[in-house]
Amino acid sequence: MARNHAVDPECNYCPRCGGEYRAEARRCADCAAELVSGRELMAHQQDTRKLADRRRQISPDDELISIQKGPLLQMQMVQALLKREGIPSLAAGESGGACGSGGCGGPSLVIQIRRADAEEAQAVLAREHLRSTGLSGQELAAVGAVFDASADSALCPACGCHFSTSQNACPDCGLCFA
Repeated sequence: MARNHAVDPECNYCPRCGGEYRAEARRCADCAAELVSGRELMAHQQDTRKLADRRRQISPDDELISIQKGPLLQMQMVQALLKREGIPSLAAGESGGACGSGGCGGPSLVIQIRRADAEEAQAVLAREHLRSTGLSGQELAAVGAVFDASADSALCPACGCHFSTSQNACPDCGLCFA
């Protein structure tokens, strides 16, 4: 972009070759690309710096939060997913676990990320859950439905059918509530 000098917010710049132009210019004389304003270029550079900062490794000064706990292989998959999305993470062993007795099927790990990355990591994990379970194409309006035998009717969380609570199974899909 801009050629190794400060960006003037009152000028325009070529996004391809970095050429600087007066504010009235609209296209680059060298490569015919549409110019961007100095303000736009400065905002882009700031966004690029933020992204580069985010992609850096976790440092001891970063505030970390735990986002998921599970077996080694599953947590390695979560870490790989986060890494593909540019979110650094750490896998920490659980302290005081009962795995020494051999009854848990392997070590349990906790995935930790920077608190600043929490919202984006949550969105990444939610998208992956929908993709991997096949729920992304499903109607999820009834997902929170609970069978309440004292109510007059129920809503099946599997198919969304309304039915009388005198029945203990959904008449459409057969999901049992006994």
